[in-house]
Amino acid sequence: MNAKIKKIYKKKNRTKIVCLTAYSKSVAKILDKFCDIILVGDSMANVLYGQKNTHKISLINIVQHTCSVREGVKKSLLVADMPKGSYLTAKNALKNARLILKRTKCDAVKLESYKNNFEIINILVKNKIPVMGHIGFTPQYKKKFRLEGQTEKEIDLLLNEAKSIEKAGAFSLVLECLTPRAAKRITKQISIPSIGIGSSSYCDGQILVTDDMLGLSGFYPKFVKKYANIDRIIEKAVKKYSSDVKNAKFPSKEFFLNGPKFR
Repeated sequence: MNAKIKKIYKKKNRTKIVCLTAYSKSVAKILDKFCDIILVGDSMANVLYGQKNTHKISLINIVQHTCSVREGVKKSLLVADMPKGSYLTAKNALKNARLILKRTKCDAVKLESYKNNFEIINILVKNKIPVMGHIGFTPQYKKKFRLEGQTEKEIDLLLNEAKSIEKAGAFSLVLECLTPRAAKRITKQISIPSIGIGSSSYCDGQILVTDDMLGLSGFYPKFVKKYANIDRIIEKAVKKYSSDVKNAKFPSKEFFLNGPKFR
C-alpha cells in the first residue's frame, strides 16, 4: 500500500475525504490544492464527448486524459476508471490495468461491481494494482437510474457486496445513489473508506463530477449542488470577444506581437 493510499485509509471515521473528477491538466492543477482523490472518470463520455452513457469510452480515451491529469497532480491520489469491457476476465483486467498504470503513472484504478467480479479485484490487488470499488448505481451496467437500498433485503445484498469487495482487497468503495440508511450501515460495517455520490453524508467522503458542480455539464440531478455557474461566465466572455472582433476592437495595438510601435 503506497503512502497516498495509506493516508486515505487513515481518514476513515476521522476526517471527510474530498474527491472530484478531472480530465485535463489545467483543471487537475486547481483540484489538487483541495482534493484528497482525483478521479479520471468514464463520465468524460457525457461531459466531454456528448454521449448518452459511458459505454463507448475506450481504454485509449482513459489513458490520454489520465496522462494529462497526471501533469497537474502532485499531492492527491490519482485514480483512473477502467472503462466498460476492459475487465471482463481476470486476464483482460490485469493486462489493461497494467497498461493504464504504466502509461499514466496513476495511483489506482476503479472498477464497477458486476456479476460478482470480486475475484478480478483480488487478482489485481495481488499483482500490486490498487483498486477502488463501486457499488449501487453502476452506469456501465445499469440502464435505469434509481435509488438503491430501499428495503432491508436490498441493503443486505449491498452490504454483502461491499464486504466481498473489501475482502478482495479494494482500498475504498464508491457508493452511488444509495439510501441514507444503506450508506450508513455499509460505512459502519466495512473497514475501508466509503466515497458517496448521491448517497448521503454518512459516507466517509464525497465525490461529484466537477463539470456538474461548476454548472458546465447541463446535468444536474438532485444530489448535485452547483457551486458556480461557469457556463454564464464563459458565455459573457465569448460574447464580449465576438463583439470586439466584429467592431475591430481586438486585437488592438497592445496585443500586436511586435509591439504598439509596429505599423
